[in-house]
Amino acid sequence: MDKTNVMRILDQRKIKYECFEYPHEDGVCVDGIEVAMLLDQDPNQVFKTLVTVSNTKHYYVCVVGVAHELDLKKCAKAFNVKSLEMIPVKELLNITGYIRGGCSPIGMKKAFETVIDIDAKEYDNIIFSAGKIGYQVKMNPNDLSKLIKVKFEDIKKEI
Repeated sequence: MDKTNVMRILDQRKIKYECFEYPHEDGVCVDGIEVAMLLDQDPNQVFKTLVTVSNTKHYYVCVVGVAHELDLKKCAKAFNVKSLEMIPVKELLNITGYIRGGCSPIGMKKAFETVIDIDAKEYDNIIFSAGKIGYQVKMNPNDLSKLIKVKFEDIKKEI
């Protein structure tokens, strides 16, 4: 398995993690629920990284379970801004250094304020992108909060 920048950062900081690889078509993003199934992991422990932009043109990162949708109003409140919207996919690489399906909260071009859904605190480990399609890392959410500045809040839409 190739090392991604996310894995290198975790190794440098001596933060414990596991890595997983799943099959995919080159450059084609895979739905998060499908990723959980391919890895034989609980979908409730698999999270996706989404990037938003505020009405003031600042960027914010949201990490939410793959089985859930992001509640932009809850996110705006968490970041103390008036409103948020998802950034256009075509801007993701330029802003974060990642492509759709391979976006990780670790190792972005710039450190953005990040909120992780409170559900992550229910688990000893969560799984999220290792910064490249086909690669995931599993680590303790508290260790993640030592690496990047995060808050844990309820940011998912109620079903």
